[in-house]
Amino acid sequence: MADLPNNYTNSGLALIQSWLSIASELSWIKTIGQIWVMGRKLLHGLSSEGMYEVLDYETVLEIKDKQGKNAVLKKHEKVRYLQNNIIAFQDQAWGDGKSLVNYRCKPGLPVDRYRCGYKTYILISLRKVKCKGNVDNFNIEWSIKQGFIDRTGFWATEISHNMKNITVKVIFPKNRPPQNVFIVERNRQRTLPLGEAARVQLPDGRWLLSWEKHQPRLYEQYILNWEW
Repeated sequence: MADLPNNYTNSGLALIQSWLSIASELSWIKTIGQIWVMGRKLLHGLSSEGMYEVLDYETVLEIKDKQGKNAVLKKHEKVRYLQNNIIAFQDQAWGDGKSLVNYRCKPGLPVDRYRCGYKTYILISLRKVKCKGNVDNFNIEWSIKQGFIDRTGFWATEISHNMKNITVKVIFPKNRPPQNVFIVERNRQRTLPLGEAARVQLPDGRWLLSWEKHQPRLYEQYILNWEW
């Protein structure tokens, strides 16, 4: 085959170089676009990460009498901090009757309380500066008056932080066991009946109703319902 003229060869090389340059620019544009998308995801993840995550969460509600006039709530939260310089922890509560009677917690000191909508928020001063990776085990307790006087009752748990596991237990008097128990997932608008295994009679005659969830959905509200 005959050799190509020099002017044709030079023109072809220039065209190839132009194509390579355009391809290179397009590649960089694509890369920059990917980095931008990844950056947005990272920033969104950090903004929704919160100050801490809950490794383990358990509430034990004990109804002391068959009229439902007196109850005690005990809560345990194992918390790992996700940021530095944390000096306070926030608890929250809601429900019927007079709640948060004789509120106490350990560690920390409750220093403020305010109501927003149907919730009451309690600000707990840690009395120390916590760093990222530190772990605290909070034990919180309060009494509830006139909170479970109706034929039906419920206890709600709202997932406002990333949680690994939650456990909810309700202890009923010996002579008034729970009936027709079920869980409502409020946001998903789903009702899940609980079987007989969720209800057991303790050696002293009281009744224990329990439910647990691994990796609960963030911002979901799980409502344990019963008749009695």
